Amino acid sequence: MGPIIGLSAAQEVNEVSRNVLSTDYTRGVERAGGVPVIIPLLEGIDPARGLMESLDGLVLTGGPDLDPATFNEEPHPKLGRISPERDFIELAITRMALELGMPILGICRGIQVLNVAAGGSIIQDIPSQVGSAIKHYQDAPRWHPTHGIRLRESRFARFMGRSEIRVNTFHHQSVRDVAPGFVVTAEASDGIIEAIESKEHPFAVGLQFHPEGMWARDPLFERPFQALVEAAAARRRAAGRA
Repeated sequence: MGPIIGLSAAQEVNEVSRNVLSTDYTRGVERAGGVPVIIPLLEGIDPARGLMESLDGLVLTGGPDLDPATFNEEPHPKLGRISPERDFIELAITRMALELGMPILGICRGIQVLNVAAGGSIIQDIPSQVGSAIKHYQDAPRWHPTHGIRLRESRFARFMGRSEIRVNTFHHQSVRDVAPGFVVTAEASDGIIEAIESKEHPFAVGLQFHPEGMWARDPLFERPFQALVEAAAARRRAAGRA
C-alpha cells in the first residue's frame, strides 16, 4: 500500500453542514501513488492528533478566507466568507504535522494556512492593498493558466524542473510576512508570493495556485503531488511502516 495522505475537507453549509472535497485533489494523490483520506472538520484536538499520527502526509486544500484574528489582525472591508470551524481544525493539524515532521503540501488557502500556522501573516485583499497588482482571480476555466510565476532555486523548482511556469489563479489573499523558517520560492510579476517552503522541515511546501485543477490537461502539474507522495513514502519507510 502507498503512503496514506490526509486531505483537509472544505465546509459546505446549507440546511446542514457538510464535509466536501473536490475529487481533483484525491485523484491527484491517488495518481501519484498515495492513498487519499479526507480529514473532516473535527471538533476536538485529541481525535485530530490520533488521526494525524496514522497519516504519512498532509494536503491543505483550497477554500474561503482565513479569519484575520488567526494572525492578529482586524477584518479588512473586502474580507470574504470565513469558516471558523475549518480554521480551527486546519491550523491545529498543520501545527501537528510540522511537529511530527510530516510532509505537507498547501494549495491556495492551504499555503495561507501553512504560513499562519507557522507564525506568518497574509494580505487580506490584494486588489485594494497591493498597488499595480495583476488579476489573481481569473475569469477562465479552472484548468487554464492565466499568469506566469518565477521560481527561485528551491525544492519546488527542482521537482517542477522549471524556472518559470504559467498557473491558474483563484485568490484575493496571499502570503504577506513569511513565517519564521520559511522562504519565498516563487513570485508573480507584481511581487505577490506564489510559493513558500520550509528551510527546516523535511517537506513543507505551499503553492498559491491550483495544480489539482490543471494536472488532467498538463502532466507537469502532477509533480507537486508526486513530490509529496515520495516524501511521505520515505517517511513511512523510515518509520518501518512500508
